[in-house]
Formats: sequence, C-alpha cells, structure tokens
Amino acid sequence: MNNPSGGSSSKQRTGSSQPSETSFKRKRGVFQKELQHMMYGFGDDANPLPESVALMEDIVVEYITELVYKAQEIGSKRGKLSVEDFLYLMRKDPRKLNRSTELLSMNEELKQARRAFEIDEDKLKKAFEEDEKVDQ
Repeated sequence: MNNPSGGSSSKQRTGSSQPSETSFKRKRGVFQKELQHMMYGFGDDANPLPESVALMEDIVVEYITELVYKAQEIGSKRGKLSVEDFLYLMRKDPRKLNRSTELLSMNEELKQARRAFEIDEDKLKKAFEEDEKVDQ
C-alpha cells in the first residue's frame, strides 16, 4: 500500500496534550531483557531476533505512552493523575482490569509486609541493645 504523503503509514497523534513522534527521543533497549523473557514465556525462542525484540518494545512503549496520555486527559479534569484513571481506561478489557487490580492488591500486601518487617527489625534491634547494656 503506497502512502501518497511520503510519510510513515502509522497513525498520527491528535490532541494538544500529545507530543509529536519527533518531539522526544527515547532510549532504546530499556526493556530488552524483560521482553525477551516474556516472548520466551509466550512461546518464542529463548533468544529471539533483536529485530523482533525491538519491534515488541516499540509496540509496548507506544501502547503505554498512549495509555498515559489518555489517563492524563482524564486526570486533568480533576487536577491530578491517579491509579483510578488507568483502571477506568481498562474497564472494557476485563483481563487487563483484573490483572491490574490483582497486581495493585499484591503491591499493597508487600508494602504492609515490609512495614511489619521494619517494625519487627526495630524491636529486635532495641531488645539487642538493651541486652548489651544489661551485660555491661
């Protein structure tokens, strides 16, 4: 399919909050290892072609960027960006929504476990210091 404008055939972003493709440069290869592992987990070769990984990275970064722009537009109505803005955008895709809420709840559980561990660690440290004072 020929493009009469001579430009790329990808869709152009519209809206004032979205920068053009040329207005920012991003570091390539940031997610390379993670994407290789994910591709292998979904049935690709253990060492996929670098071109395949680069293509996947472009797709993922474009998806995340567009999702963030849309969430920003929603959040700007309230004056701030929140997790609920992203969940609202995923409301029509139950798999993504369920996985996101699952990861958010797991993250909260990990935070609580870390807090409990830090408190226990502080108690042990104080008890150890008190024992050393008694021994002296």
